[in-house]
Amino acid sequence: MSSNSLAGKRTWFQVGFFVLFETAPPLDIFRLDLTTGHFVLLGHAWTLGLEAFQHGEMESVEAVANLLLRGFLPVLLLVAGVILIAWRWGRLYCGWLCPHFSVVETINRFMQRASGKPSIWDREALPERQPDGRSVTPDARYWLLTVPLAAAFAFLWALSLLTYLLPPFEIYHNLLNASLTSNQARFLGIGTLLFFIDFMFARHLFCRFGCAVGLFQSLAWMGNPRALVVGFDAARARSCKDCNNACENVCPMRLRPRSIKRRMFTCTECTQCITACEQVQVNDPEGGLLHWVDAEQALPVVTGKPASSPRNPRLAGY
Repeated sequence: MSSNSLAGKRTWFQVGFFVLFETAPPLDIFRLDLTTGHFVLLGHAWTLGLEAFQHGEMESVEAVANLLLRGFLPVLLLVAGVILIAWRWGRLYCGWLCPHFSVVETINRFMQRASGKPSIWDREALPERQPDGRSVTPDARYWLLTVPLAAAFAFLWALSLLTYLLPPFEIYHNLLNASLTSNQARFLGIGTLLFFIDFMFARHLFCRFGCAVGLFQSLAWMGNPRALVVGFDAARARSCKDCNNACENVCPMRLRPRSIKRRMFTCTECTQCITACEQVQVNDPEGGLLHWVDAEQALPVVTGKPASSPRNPRLAGY
């Protein structure tokens, strides 16, 4: 499977999960209803089953069992599942599903069209020549799209989080009829402001340094030297001489994909670097120099030393 096919699949995964993220509360797929004090899962109330115990109608042993089965066990399974996936495949959730990362990439593209830089913190503009050969010249008029888009995403996120906490249709009704309570209006106002600051000024910095979910995934991934990782074919490094660091320029986390694994601690497995390298090396019969590798072929990326046996890297998932 080519990296272009992977990129197409990743886009569908991102769009699908973003839609799920936005529609989960109104469809009662998952939310926490603070008005009733319990979760809603697939249209059903999910409680700890302690109501009868509070009224003296349940033995303490049964109450503890309910607490373990309906509270502790689901959380344990969820955490274990996330850690296991990250241990094997890295921050796959971040690069393929996370709705925040989808916004990060979208704003990056618009900001790059406006200023030539995907972030205001980048010191220099990226080359106008794109990996696929196109030339994109920065146009300041794109700021007229970038800023409102960031504000729209910020409001959408604040509204979505509020519907995860309170009955969604009550929020929608109050919003459309300009009858939000003071607390609801305050939540939307402060939430929109904070998310706007994040989307305009932080984005990948939050993903790298502020996201606890991403940090735990990275730690689990680093604990497995044979996990899925982007590998660089160092034997063909001379082929990079005609490249303008395309793999680094497209990385939304501002990493250097040709580095060893510990320097790619926050890699999201988004494959953008792989796609860019293949586009640059399109006329090379050997293809790109970056590939997904795992198992024994991932060890050189961890140690920085050549593989003991001169085998071609196995492309995980290809």
